[in-house]
Amino acid sequence: MAKTKAKLILEDGSEFIGESFGYQKSTNGEVVFNTGMVGYPETMTDPSYRGQILVCTYPLIGNYGVPGNEKEDNLYKHFESDAIHVRALIVADYSEGQDHWNSKRSLSDWMIEHKIPGITGIDTRMLTRHLREKGTMPGKIIFTDSDKIDFEDVNATDLVSEVSIKQPTEYKRGKKKIILVDCGTKNNIIKAFLGRNISVLRVPYDYDFSKEKADGVLISNGPGDPKMCKSTIENTKRAIEKNIPILGICLGSQILALAAGANTYKLKYGHRGHNQPCNEQGTKRCYITSQNHGYAVESESLPEDWREWFINDNDGTNEGIIHISKPFFAAQFHPEASPGPDDSEFIFDMFVRTLN
Repeated sequence: MAKTKAKLILEDGSEFIGESFGYQKSTNGEVVFNTGMVGYPETMTDPSYRGQILVCTYPLIGNYGVPGNEKEDNLYKHFESDAIHVRALIVADYSEGQDHWNSKRSLSDWMIEHKIPGITGIDTRMLTRHLREKGTMPGKIIFTDSDKIDFEDVNATDLVSEVSIKQPTEYKRGKKKIILVDCGTKNNIIKAFLGRNISVLRVPYDYDFSKEKADGVLISNGPGDPKMCKSTIENTKRAIEKNIPILGICLGSQILALAAGANTYKLKYGHRGHNQPCNEQGTKRCYITSQNHGYAVESESLPEDWREWFINDNDGTNEGIIHISKPFFAAQFHPEASPGPDDSEFIFDMFVRTLN
């Protein structure tokens, strides 16, 4: 049976031709790459990838299939949200067959179910090198020459409003409770606190949580430009003024920095993968971390009572901030992993110890 041709066109005019798998529809988005070797079910359902066409640098994708839809605490056990958030997937070699004890379907079937297109047979090494040199950029996948060629700057869109929960939801455990500001949270962040016997009140990103009683506030990960989250930044400022313990993760780190008076900027090609080394400042410790972000905190803009907590060992960019005397801190990487190493999970224990 003949394969359907598919083409990726980048905004700078570069073209990459391969074969289709998954759902067949033209789509556009920001083209980014991820260096993880495994974890595509978790990665594709991570809301931080909203609006992005994902390129996998590891060549063999799909060989262990996709797990089932089992839930626990009304959260998917094997996925990071209720939907696939990448707009498309690009791989070097899609594995038609899959073999894993927990596999319930193929990656292609799962993508067809969620109407997500994919391209295989592309030289992803060449594509990744191009993105590293030129920077991430808008792109479009087309299947026929008659498909319209248009590009979209997804970072000019309020992506967080698309992935945030619409109504507050509570996950009950112990007496202590945190407010989780959902900017596109991963399920494993919620599970990290439920496993520590902490109740979680999950609220929309623009929810005024100042009227809620809680022992601490967590600002979650999420997609896009943190400066788009104006109401979240304002609500975080009020929490800072009240000295409520605050933990930020990924986008949440950037929001906390903006609320403190610092600045953020867009990285050339971002950090996406499960092998990013981060040095904890003031120690000789380096943690291997799971990451997915395209923006970073401008270290030089941090106020005097804040300092850098972690720095990326590859490029020297900021990977975490901490207040010098108050219980406010944040990590740019993902201590909850899923997928990736859980070397930095101690950050959750550190936050739990600050809860009133």
